[in-house]
Amino acid sequence: MLILIAGLLIFLGVHSINIAAPARRHALAESLGATKWKLIYSVVSLLGLLLIINGYAAARMSPTWLWMPPTGLRHLALLLTVPAFILLVAAYVPGNRIKAKLGHPMYVAVKIWAFAHLLANGSAADVLLFGSFLIWAVAGFAVSRRRDRVAGIQRPAGTAKGDITTVVIGLVSWAVFAMFLHTALIGVSPLP
Repeated sequence: MLILIAGLLIFLGVHSINIAAPARRHALAESLGATKWKLIYSVVSLLGLLLIINGYAAARMSPTWLWMPPTGLRHLALLLTVPAFILLVAAYVPGNRIKAKLGHPMYVAVKIWAFAHLLANGSAADVLLFGSFLIWAVAGFAVSRRRDRVAGIQRPAGTAKGDITTVVIGLVSWAVFAMFLHTALIGVSPLP
């Protein structure tokens, strides 16, 4: 469990610099140079992610169960991940109204993904992993939206074409991940 905790601290810590100290992040990026900053950020993020993966895999070998979720919650979690994938895609597809409305759809995607996985999983490692990501996403979304309001940020309205592209890519990505990649990468099929 310590490896999982270390990974979460590193991964979410580096991803929280912009939430907690954006001026410091900007100063670091400027002093190191954009390329060097991105390289260091990526390496530290990857290290954290690898620790999370290894720590979570180890914790799953001898889980401490806090509760046993009913099977129906697995179905609900699977359903909730559909909008999570669409919102994740909305963060990257230009000209969609989802991003125009939410401003930071990736945070909302992570919130839904983490909440869905908390519903469907009841071990201490699950609560630590998904609970940490949920707290991070809630904080990141709140801080980012507040900053946007203070700065008076207005996003372009978006178009129906951007929305359709976002939804189609999100649905296809969800289907591929649910049917093939979740089992291959995580070792658990989310499908009933």
